[in-house]
Amino acid sequence: MSEYTEFVTADGAVVRVERQQPSSAPDGYGMQPVGRGAAAAGVERAGETFEQALAGVRAAAGSALAVFRDGSLKPDEVEIEFGVKLTAEAGALIARTAAEAHLTVRLSWAPGRSA
Repeated sequence: MSEYTEFVTADGAVVRVERQQPSSAPDGYGMQPVGRGAAAAGVERAGETFEQALAGVRAAAGSALAVFRDGSLKPDEVEIEFGVKLTAEAGALIARTAAEAHLTVRLSWAPGRSA
């Protein structure tokens, strides 16, 4: 069964994010959450709004963009791509692949443009 974290937007809409299921004992036995309502159905309510969770990621994107737009390179276009992981406990995080954070940066210049 999939488990979800619910984030509520500032206007009251609910955004459900699928979360990784905790690893269980190798033999299939172990502790399982029990109860009634949303928590029993594998839904956990986040402690902050969706916008609050993404605020840190937004600031990180703005800072990264400023780094590549300023300085001597002066590209015509900057594209920054990264994965975002949403958790009830920590809000939004830059997701990782293997053991490192995932961040892809593409800089481009128009042909024939003078520096």
